[in-house]
Amino acid sequence: MRYGLQLRTLDAFADPRETVRVAAAAEEAGWEALLVWDHLAWASYGVPSADPWVTLGACAAATSRIQLGTAVTPLPRRRPHVVAQQLASLSLATGGRVVFGAGLGGPRGEYERFGEDADERRRAAMLDEGLEVVAALLTGEPVDHHGEHYIVDGVALQPPPLRPVPFWIGGGSPRALRRAARWDGWLANSSDDSGNRYSPDETAELVASLRRNGAGPNFDVCFIGYAAQADLAAYAAAGVTWWIENLRGDVAGVLDRVSPGPPGETLP
Repeated sequence: MRYGLQLRTLDAFADPRETVRVAAAAEEAGWEALLVWDHLAWASYGVPSADPWVTLGACAAATSRIQLGTAVTPLPRRRPHVVAQQLASLSLATGGRVVFGAGLGGPRGEYERFGEDADERRRAAMLDEGLEVVAALLTGEPVDHHGEHYIVDGVALQPPPLRPVPFWIGGGSPRALRRAARWDGWLANSSDDSGNRYSPDETAELVASLRRNGAGPNFDVCFIGYAAQADLAAYAAAGVTWWIENLRGDVAGVLDRVSPGPPGETLP
């Protein structure tokens, strides 16, 4: 099992410089990934929030080993061709240290307050089609796509990423699990402000569902949770390949949690 971090880029972390401090501390302490939120929280929650791509670019300049990505980008709220270019540019800036977390997006206000349709069925259709568009563009080959929501008319994205970008798909519904199984990993919606949502046994059942839906042997299962409340060995046995520590609190508290390093270096 590998160890990463999820950081809410809200409140004090709306300042990208604070996230850069966390990224540098995480790399020094031995964490292997840092994933940041992608929210317009100033529109939905009424709290400050940072742009994830600017933030990750700044983290790229301050690190050399840790993987960087989003958890998760609400692809229906973004243009897939722009996201593809952002991922490719971030790959070049980091030497290929990029993962792409994607999902429907949560708060309806981040759509409706800007005149966009927040209907979940429509967002799901846009997400599925958008993922295909992003993946096709990231190959660097010419793309012809004429779908229900997106058009790409014989365009080749250049420059492409340095190496293939893993797609980790968020969500916990049966449809989200089926979607995730078609890609490279699942970002489990596995904790909230107070604790872990899935026990190891429940996680094992969800992993079995992913396998039934076609997830391959190299598929990543990323549990976002609180290690202090968890039997990490049991989660590893359940099929979790990445433990993503769910960071909450102010800057000092987050740095205190990050600096000691990952919690389970001796686990398989």
